[in-house]
Amino acid sequence: MRVRLVLILAFFLLSFPVHAEDADLEKLLQGYAVDRTMQDAINSGLINGAVVFIGNSAGELFLNAYGRFSPAPDSPLIQADTIFDLASLTKVLATAPSVMKLVEEGRVGLQDPLVTWFPEFSGKGKDSIQVIHLLTHTSGFVDFSVSGYSSAQEVVEKAAHLDLRTKPGEKFKYVDLNFILLGELVRRASGLELDRYALENFFLPLGMADTRFNPVAELRKRCAATRSDGDCLLFGTVQDPIARVLGGVAGHAGLFGTASDLSRFCMMMLAGGHYAGSRVLAERTVRQMVSPNFLHGAAVVRGLGWDILSYYSSPRCDRFSAASYGHTGYSGCSIWIDPELDLFVGILVSRRDYRRIADFNRLRCTISTLAAGLFPKPTQ
Repeated sequence: MRVRLVLILAFFLLSFPVHAEDADLEKLLQGYAVDRTMQDAINSGLINGAVVFIGNSAGELFLNAYGRFSPAPDSPLIQADTIFDLASLTKVLATAPSVMKLVEEGRVGLQDPLVTWFPEFSGKGKDSIQVIHLLTHTSGFVDFSVSGYSSAQEVVEKAAHLDLRTKPGEKFKYVDLNFILLGELVRRASGLELDRYALENFFLPLGMADTRFNPVAELRKRCAATRSDGDCLLFGTVQDPIARVLGGVAGHAGLFGTASDLSRFCMMMLAGGHYAGSRVLAERTVRQMVSPNFLHGAAVVRGLGWDILSYYSSPRCDRFSAASYGHTGYSGCSIWIDPELDLFVGILVSRRDYRRIADFNRLRCTISTLAAGLFPKPTQ
């Protein structure tokens, strides 16, 4: 209905000459283009539904919901406050900020040898791995099956006996194990489990009321579906099988949240660690997190946890600056933030066809391109 009304209004406006209203008309049409793009993704079977959110350091500029919770034709319609499995956004919304908070407080050092925090690794060829190598995915670790394991400690002990594929700091390879270890590092350095540390230091101060690991029953009612390895639908249970083995709380995946909550986090990042009277990170820490680390001869650029330019940068469109950064998640979610444009754009998705990777990457890029056109940075 909303799309139909926008079409009628656009046709009406295009039937008459416009002058001062040209900019408003262009925004109307670009807003329609966002709606049309998402509806096409639903109609083609790529997704069940989604929420798109766009904003800047001052607040949300665009928030719209599309489609349904699951493939079932009678499933509930997705709303603006629908909760989604954030998958690997856990890395930049919970784990990396928690580690950097501990760095800021002097409790952890980026150049700390990993054996300082994981004596299990001592004497096993891993003495040169540093905390920063985990944050930039340059540790040399590879992922492995955790079938048969039931705790982070068991994963640590298994990792201690793994052979490294490359020397630490030598090569970028995106590995979930890096952030599983960082989640455990937060516990060892702070005395709090990752979910509790992130809740107390970020989610509560920022008013992110619906962002949680292992959402309680009341929140689960608002969770959109993800699809498990066995092709069954999950509502409020983390999709990532390793995170499930680890009890739903892990450094690489497990977090659930809403578009409005993520908007608050993005606004905090754009404001240099400050939001609505709460300072959760020092401005220096935020700059450090998103400063470029050039890898593979500058073919890959990573922040500390954050992606800047890599094989995973599909939401980074041509209109975003070199200073932009973000992250994606297997469930379909993504955020991208551009401090030069003072703009962020995000998509939270109930993904349907996981095989159409190119189509999904194209969807992310298209929405980012439309967002940059819809809300360009005002000229000075």
